Amino acid sequence: MTDKTILVVGTFDTKDDELHYLVERIQAQGGGVLTMDVSVLGEPSQPCDVNKDQVAKAANSSIAKAAQSGDENSAMQIMARGAVAEATRLQREGKIDGVIILGGTMGTDLALDVCQALPLGFPKYVVSTVSFSPLIPADRLSPDIQMILWAGGLYGLNAVCKSSLSQAAGAVLGASRAVEAPMAERPVVGMTSLGSSCLSYMKLLKPALEHRGFEVAIFHATGMGGMAYENIAAKGGFACVMDFALPELGNLLAGSVVHAGADRMLNAGRAAIPQLIAPGCLDLIDFAGWQEIPDQYADRPFHAHNRLIKSSALNQDERRQTAREIAHRLGQSLTPAHVLLPTRGIEAWDKPGEPAHDPDGLAAFLDEMRHVIQPPIVLTEIDAHINDQTFADAAMQVFDSWVADGTVKVSRT
Repeated sequence: MTDKTILVVGTFDTKDDELHYLVERIQAQGGGVLTMDVSVLGEPSQPCDVNKDQVAKAANSSIAKAAQSGDENSAMQIMARGAVAEATRLQREGKIDGVIILGGTMGTDLALDVCQALPLGFPKYVVSTVSFSPLIPADRLSPDIQMILWAGGLYGLNAVCKSSLSQAAGAVLGASRAVEAPMAERPVVGMTSLGSSCLSYMKLLKPALEHRGFEVAIFHATGMGGMAYENIAAKGGFACVMDFALPELGNLLAGSVVHAGADRMLNAGRAAIPQLIAPGCLDLIDFAGWQEIPDQYADRPFHAHNRLIKSSALNQDERRQTAREIAHRLGQSLTPAHVLLPTRGIEAWDKPGEPAHDPDGLAAFLDEMRHVIQPPIVLTEIDAHINDQTFADAAMQVFDSWVADGTVKVSRT
């Protein structure tokens, strides 16, 4: 008897020994295994539970077409589409409790697609020769992906790579046994913010929302947090969103790697989730500590927040551009969107006497927002700072009206 079943994915023609070592280590710990072969040319030493023909068929193709596609990249993209379809089917049917995928660059490319397609809370582990490499852009990473470097494992088993493989086997099985998947009994409000020294409205809003019977999930808007927020929104996981921290959008437009992907601020609207929006921290631009600053920003003073991130300010033209981008993205929403515009400031460091105080820049942004936010999007100006109680009260007033008229659902059904 086994308590949890792990899907083991890889090219069983070239990595048969390594993949079967993973299988053996999972089974030795009492786990069950299903295997999926995503190879194209060769054959595994023994049949897989999901063979390569099934994978290719799930991509509306065939192994013959993959083999004749012209190159390894196009062939593996066929197999990636099929692997996504088969893995998500097995997960929906409750036949697997976690997935582990082994590969080099080709296998990792496929693995990232599979992991992004599986829901948050489903254990997903990648053993890769390029784990944590700059080859992997942040927007390819699923919110809760786990990775380990396949050290010394390019060709064949050895004591070094067994260390990585055995850790990964134990990690994915342990995660499948320990995980509490997000099955909230109360409707969830998704909220974005930054550290409380900069944005503190969540301290006022969270207890107010919980008092009304909602659960609150707050996402740190520094790239990966925004991606997790967008991932859940895309799957309809929120009753409402309070998207009040938007630096990832400004960073995206500025060319910083500290962004949450090109679909930031789009998924809630596409999923018909009511949106409350405010421009928290949209005056700042963040770059990774290691990132070379683009030429157009090089003459500005930068503050090293820590060794990971450094920040500077957007100028007036750039702030107007972010206002136009907000309007463009909200204009695609399928459900009500309400913008709250705090006219006395949008983060703690823009108050008088603070280093980011820029009244002319704020005025330019507010002016542009007044012009570009048009019905059916609602714009409400608030004579307050974003961290003030007055702002929180205004947000709750809109939220309560949406609950009263049924825009925000109070039941998860």
